[in-house]
Amino acid sequence: MNPEHPVNAVVSRRIDASPDRVFDAWLSPEMIGRWMFGPALRDEEVVRISLDARVGGAFSFVVRRQGAEIDHVGEYLEMSRPQRLVFTWGVMPSADRSRVTVELVPQEAGTTLTLTHELHPDWAEYAARTEASWALMIDALAAALGKAAHR
Repeated sequence: MNPEHPVNAVVSRRIDASPDRVFDAWLSPEMIGRWMFGPALRDEEVVRISLDARVGGAFSFVVRRQGAEIDHVGEYLEMSRPQRLVFTWGVMPSADRSRVTVELVPQEAGTTLTLTHELHPDWAEYAARTEASWALMIDALAAALGKAAHR
């Protein structure tokens, strides 16, 4: 497989919240600690969530799982509030980075969120697990907003 052609893990949900609220939840350390990481999702503790919410800004989301600290890092590549957010995604100390695109489309009753995680072809066997993980987080995002998520 050609490394120039990523494997996409895609999750789409309709959330009963406005695009503005959904977009802002991706850039709020307090909200990220409620829906992306933490004991509500898996057996882990949030250690630190820091971010510089601007194009070119970076983030670091540190969690402790089974006694080990894991640092999820990335850089914001594009922010078009409230329609689109694009960022890199990786886990330290690896220098490998993938690309995540979050697109928000307003609906009559909420927002359709579509997340596309572009994986290097070497990671193709992890696409289904990546989709399942993001689906869990997006469902938790809807719950953190006090809303429902629909497939």
